[in-house]
Amino acid sequence: MARRIFITGTAGFIGFHLARLLLAQGCRVHGYDGMTDYYDVRLKQRRHAMLAQNEAFATTEAMLEDSDTLARTVEDFQPDVIVHLAAQAGVRYSLENPRAYIDANLIGTFNVMECARAVPVQHLLMASTSSVYGANEEMPFRETDKADTPLTIYAATKKATEAMGHSYAHIYGLPTTLFRFFTVYGPWGRPDMALFKFTRGILQGTPIDIYNHGDMWRDFTYVDDLVRGIRLLIDTVPPLPGARGEAIAGDSLSPAAPFRVVNIGNSDKVRLNEFVDAIEAEIGRPAIRNYLPMQTGDVPATWADASLLHTLTGFRPNTPIREGVARFVAWYRDYYRV
Repeated sequence: MARRIFITGTAGFIGFHLARLLLAQGCRVHGYDGMTDYYDVRLKQRRHAMLAQNEAFATTEAMLEDSDTLARTVEDFQPDVIVHLAAQAGVRYSLENPRAYIDANLIGTFNVMECARAVPVQHLLMASTSSVYGANEEMPFRETDKADTPLTIYAATKKATEAMGHSYAHIYGLPTTLFRFFTVYGPWGRPDMALFKFTRGILQGTPIDIYNHGDMWRDFTYVDDLVRGIRLLIDTVPPLPGARGEAIAGDSLSPAAPFRVVNIGNSDKVRLNEFVDAIEAEIGRPAIRNYLPMQTGDVPATWADASLLHTLTGFRPNTPIREGVARFVAWYRDYYRV
């Protein structure tokens, strides 16, 4: 019998790619997405239309804050696993509209956890972010590092998601995994992300804004690597405290709950100016670089220690930046016919 996976955010960038992977592996997937207008809804509709070509995919369009619709949908589908990816994304937008993050990322996540408890599911997996590491300066970031200094309300809501997840795992014995993403990029990405903006600007011959004068480093993670990591973690269920074998070095497994946090990153940091170089090389045109100071809430560098992911699953994200950029630019040219 096909596994039943409930995914929030299937019209979004990462949710779309994960749903497509799971459908290709024979799973039944029910997607749940609010289709908000944070960016072009047509892109979200196109992603859902592609998924709908598979008869094993069904979807409900509603907000996470609509607890009645969410609960009814989950109850009807009876999933084995819930993967919660839907959220109000964007570090910079959180400076303009913080309430959207409270509504979607806190209230919405609470509603999802209530559904997972009620079914109950075999495993609840939820998206966090590298932004929770905040003002930490020691790198690469490890899951066991303190993450008590978030620099934006977006990061704060994701840290709160982790804390809420731990409490539910402890109280209800609900196996829960949080994964921290590191600068995900690739085809079908979000228009507010740097790669999308840089590609569009270079193709159109318009200036691109580069913050901190390009002296920033990011652990760029190709989306196919990311969703493969999530897929493998679905099968890596955190055990209850009384049912554990030998401890794993560097494990973030809670001593009080079937709960774990896992980094998913490329384990390499790339300078922002080098990232722009790669886009220029693929497009064959120089960028008009508008260098600006650091933005409020931003951090100069992110860098993942993804050794726990490898220990648990045997997998390491490893797509080279130029290869990933080339795939995105090819998709962009095809999608926008430029």
